[in-house]
Amino acid sequence: MKNNVAEEHLYLAFSHQHRDSIFPLHTSISLFLLSYCDCKLFKVFLVPTGEDVGEQCLTKNLAGDLEVHLISRCQLPVVVQSCSLPAVVVKDDKFCRAGLSVVLRHIIQKTFEADPSKKELLELLGFKKTCLKACAEVSQWTRLCEISIPLAVERFLTASPEHCQAIPPDILLLERKLGEPVRVHNDDKIRRQKLQQQKAGAKAAVPVLGEEATEELKPGEDHENPPSSLELSVAFSKLLAQEAPDAINREAPHIRRTKTSDLPLLDHVFAEGLYFTVADLVLLPCIHQFLVSSKKQGKNLVNLPLISSWYRRVQEVPGVKKAAGKCNMELLQLPELVSAPEEQLQDSASVPDELEEDHEASHFIGGPRPTMTKLMENGIEAKFSPHPCPSWTLDWTSLPSAVSPGEGKMSRDRALRKQQQLNNLVAAVTKLAKPGDLIVDFCSGGGHVGIVLAYMMPSCQVVLIENKELSLIRAKDRSDELGLNNIWFIQANLDYFNGTFNIGVALHACGVATDMVIEHCLRARAAFVISPCCYGFIQNTVKFKYPRSHQFKEILSYKEHMILCRFADQTAVQLPPERRLIGKQCMGLVDLDRAWAAEEHNYSVQVISMEPESCSPKNNMFVGIPT
Repeated sequence: MKNNVAEEHLYLAFSHQHRDSIFPLHTSISLFLLSYCDCKLFKVFLVPTGEDVGEQCLTKNLAGDLEVHLISRCQLPVVVQSCSLPAVVVKDDKFCRAGLSVVLRHIIQKTFEADPSKKELLELLGFKKTCLKACAEVSQWTRLCEISIPLAVERFLTASPEHCQAIPPDILLLERKLGEPVRVHNDDKIRRQKLQQQKAGAKAAVPVLGEEATEELKPGEDHENPPSSLELSVAFSKLLAQEAPDAINREAPHIRRTKTSDLPLLDHVFAEGLYFTVADLVLLPCIHQFLVSSKKQGKNLVNLPLISSWYRRVQEVPGVKKAAGKCNMELLQLPELVSAPEEQLQDSASVPDELEEDHEASHFIGGPRPTMTKLMENGIEAKFSPHPCPSWTLDWTSLPSAVSPGEGKMSRDRALRKQQQLNNLVAAVTKLAKPGDLIVDFCSGGGHVGIVLAYMMPSCQVVLIENKELSLIRAKDRSDELGLNNIWFIQANLDYFNGTFNIGVALHACGVATDMVIEHCLRARAAFVISPCCYGFIQNTVKFKYPRSHQFKEILSYKEHMILCRFADQTAVQLPPERRLIGKQCMGLVDLDRAWAAEEHNYSVQVISMEPESCSPKNNMFVGIPT
């Protein structure tokens, strides 16, 4: 174990205790992961959400063998006060990580860095370390695990008996997800092994459990269903760092010749598919509370056979029962359930439309001209305001190298175009800002915008928000090199930032992220300077529906708006000029819709083309000011 690790403070919200959990459930989940990882690297603080919570509120130890401290919200570090909890910050530092998924992934990474022998912990991050990495606004799976399931269980536990008869829709959605075919890296090979096994009529080899697993399988417990399928064999072999038996790996010639479309599908073992990940550790405390409450109410769980099987299976994972014991979670021993008839499942409760994935076709027939003509017939065309200062530029040659985007891994041409983009945004922000303003650089990436603003405007405070850790670390390294003391860094998805500010800025916020940034600015009554990007990724989400403005909604359907979005991405320099012109017009129409939507909230918004337009194929820029 490495001992030269800087002390980090972990801040968790605390509203109340209920049976064997601390609420909100995000806090129980965080404490459970710390116990599972046997991690003592963080100084843990509980932040009461009410005024009447004192030291005596912790009636029994639900934090395992961790020492926890109470701290009021006003005592939090300034950078943490702008964030939803959980949050982690290095002591006396300006770099904060906020949001459940970001914090959990950081705990796993830091535990491994401190003790590289715990290689199994890195497997919790999934294939290419992407488990729960996508933000909840664009990933339905992240939203279900990180937000929907915890909130659904909390509401279920606090509802009066007459209002909690039905199974929450989000729980039913999880049950449905567990019944979907599994897609994993290299699944073709595993599916061929499964076919060979089926042809031979043989059971999959059962991996020999190691010592740690044997401790989990205590005498006297019901283990009538050890791993018996190929999927279970593969999953537990990986958990125990064992190779699958050679007999499984050899394929007969007729198996190798089988078409992929004729191979059997794989069944779920854990939440994301075959392998145990951090998603299972997020769901376990939530589903446990739901099952305990359901059992106390005498509810029949016949409608949840897959969740029940998953709950039993997770308990067999080495380390899970030990972590549950530390947190005083008395895991249930559920009987194996038989699936209810289809019609009974349909009658029990339904999953609302807003929880379903949007399967509306993303491939549209025809081009954008009919949609553009329809708008034109109603007096709507792309409008671009004149650039307020088209020739304004920073004197890049006089600035320290760490300020310039060329400091990163960019070609000379790309660095020049990035400087031109920054000239446009910095010029607009300079006209809006006044001493003492707080400027937030959303989707900051490596900090190209935020660092320039912090350096050029020392009388303003600048906050960089980015969900990619490595990008933000590079930004902080550049800031440290410059000795900036008016800049803060927050690794989080946008939803976890709830601070007040004066100006919001974003350079090439991708797809729906542009609308998320605009929403943050509207809520804070802040001015904004935003350059959108990736129009083709725009789609309806739980929070955002398109078109955005009242005028566009009266004329265009969602599908017609999506046609504009798809063709708005057709602006690359290698495309024919006529096609690029249509793409630019589609960009202008999509952004006009956004501008009008913001003006419905008492804003004055201009859509401007950056100068020179060759600085980027995505060269639109909003400037919005509250009126």
